[in-house]
Amino acid sequence: MRSDASPGQSSRDATGSGSRAANRWAALAVLSLAQLMIVLDSTIVNIALPAAQHDLGFSNGSRQWVVTGYALALGSLLLAGGRLSDLFGRRRLFLIGVGGFALASAAGGAAMSFPVLLVARIAQGAFAAMLAPAALSLVSVTFADNAEDRGRAFGIFGAVAGAGGAVGLLLGGILTQSLSWRWCLYVNLIIAAVAFAGALAWLRDSGRPERVRLDIAGTVTVVLGLVGVVYGLGNSEPEGWTAVWTLGPVTAGAVLVVVFAVIERRVRHPLLPLAVILDRDRGAAYLSIGISGTGSFAVFLFLTYYLEDTLKFTPVQTGVAFLPMVGLLVAGAITAGAVLPRTGPRPLVPAGCLLAAAGMALLTGIGAASGYAASVLPALLVMGFGSGLVFGSAQNAATSGVSSSEAGVASAMVNTTQQVGGSIGTAVFSSLAATAAAGYLQAHAATAARAAAIADATIAGYRLVFWIAAAVFLGGAALAAALFRSGPLPGGADAAPAAR
Repeated sequence: MRSDASPGQSSRDATGSGSRAANRWAALAVLSLAQLMIVLDSTIVNIALPAAQHDLGFSNGSRQWVVTGYALALGSLLLAGGRLSDLFGRRRLFLIGVGGFALASAAGGAAMSFPVLLVARIAQGAFAAMLAPAALSLVSVTFADNAEDRGRAFGIFGAVAGAGGAVGLLLGGILTQSLSWRWCLYVNLIIAAVAFAGALAWLRDSGRPERVRLDIAGTVTVVLGLVGVVYGLGNSEPEGWTAVWTLGPVTAGAVLVVVFAVIERRVRHPLLPLAVILDRDRGAAYLSIGISGTGSFAVFLFLTYYLEDTLKFTPVQTGVAFLPMVGLLVAGAITAGAVLPRTGPRPLVPAGCLLAAAGMALLTGIGAASGYAASVLPALLVMGFGSGLVFGSAQNAATSGVSSSEAGVASAMVNTTQQVGGSIGTAVFSSLAATAAAGYLQAHAATAARAAAIADATIAGYRLVFWIAAAVFLGGAALAAALFRSGPLPGGADAAPAAR
């Protein structure tokens, strides 16, 4: 049988196919870089806060809002950002998000007063809410036609997302010590410039954006609801769990979230189509990511305090101390990406949660005179690999089987659950640690060495947090094993949602 294709034509087709494949991986690099910028900004400013507070002269009570303002805007606006990317184009929202994030970072770095810095951080969170779901949904649609490539892509993207917090701690320490706290914000200008140029060169949107009305009622309700929950939880440590400014916003926010669910059942074009989250595998993925966000925060927050306050590490040494965890997290995410197309998430996510629980349990052995190599490093290695398995698998599962028109909002739910989980972890663990420390001091009130008693009380609070975080991960393992279906995931982002 004679072929109609000439040798030259076959050569051109092969070259074109190879070029498209190379462009896909270049696009993944751009998207991963943008995701790194978003995640590292949740921790990079932590290291810089003492220097910024000294420079701008704001109070300890105001200090927490430099961190919470970013999380508040990001967590509450993510669903709206995800839907906007579906309605108006993912590449367009990606470019707007990158550019806006860069401008907000420049304003924050140049801030000469606390209000300017706070507004800049809130603006960063708002633009990140556009950028994050656009980036994740672009990964989903770019690698929709090949299960193995999709698994590798989400493994890499999940590794970047999981490692960004630790990278932020390291980079924040280096920039604060060697340059200025302002460079913890200015560095985003460099990252954003590279991501913006790469997006123009390699990113391509698939299909035409929808031309439907935005669900205004749903958007306003869910934004106010999530703002209320996150704001109230942020007040729990300074105000107490029973204070009006804690219970009031949390209760009002929870009611608004319920109202949002009712609205989504009735509107013609919902902000969050309930089929996206009611699918069994995707629902399990969102729960797993939220639980991992809750538990993982105990590592970055309280272990940072332990390393710097108890073991007297410098900010740079603290960042370096987390690097082994980052390395194992990357290895875990890549492993998940390679194995997931054959096994599906059911064996991988529970295994990752169990490893993370074991790492948390190992951290309960820390003491005032413990060494990093003996008491901290083994826990970080186990925790890192387990978290990589969870993030590398769950991010893929969370966007599998949705139509291309809903990929943005499905992706937004990944970041929303992670941010809400982190906020819950911040509030609950901080409150529990403070309660445990106070109880220890009361029980040892007669101790002659008051300074030693305070140090031991602080460590007692850390240990309680790590035990509870281990229990959270054990619960996550049980839920994942029960909820995920066995076998490989369904088709990619271009597949129609199945009635499963």
